[in-house]
Amino acid sequence: MSLVLDATDRRILSVLQKDGRITNAELSERVNLSPSACHRRVQQLEEAGFIDKYVALLNTRKMGKPTTVFVEITLQSQAEDLLDAFEREVARVPDILECHLMAGTADYLIKIMAEDTEDFARIHRQHLSRLPGVRQMQSSFALRTVVQTTALAV
Repeated sequence: MSLVLDATDRRILSVLQKDGRITNAELSERVNLSPSACHRRVQQLEEAGFIDKYVALLNTRKMGKPTTVFVEITLQSQAEDLLDAFEREVARVPDILECHLMAGTADYLIKIMAEDTEDFARIHRQHLSRLPGVRQMQSSFALRTVVQTTALAV
């Protein structure tokens, strides 16, 4: 299904990004649509793939994982089989929230939430140091989060 976003669709997406549990009645009021038209639009946005999924974002401090660590990883080579093996294994590490193939000095950038430095040392020892083809790792601990959002500008 091909869908071109209009201003109303963008308003719907903006509201849903900030409150995915909003009722259809509340959403329809916020975007100035009838409830049935609003519901239909949301369904179309879901079917067209603009809305990927609905999730609950957990409080990292309450979950005991307040330490954000970014790890830059450089592999021994860019051979496709090595990239594939690395990506398969990194996807199995439960502590990794994000892994991005990068352009620049590092091949991958990984985001990990840990309890503290000791917990990160455990993650490093049990998982990161065992990833295939790693030539170099550089870990950086975030001191403070200045901006954090999951909402895209629409």
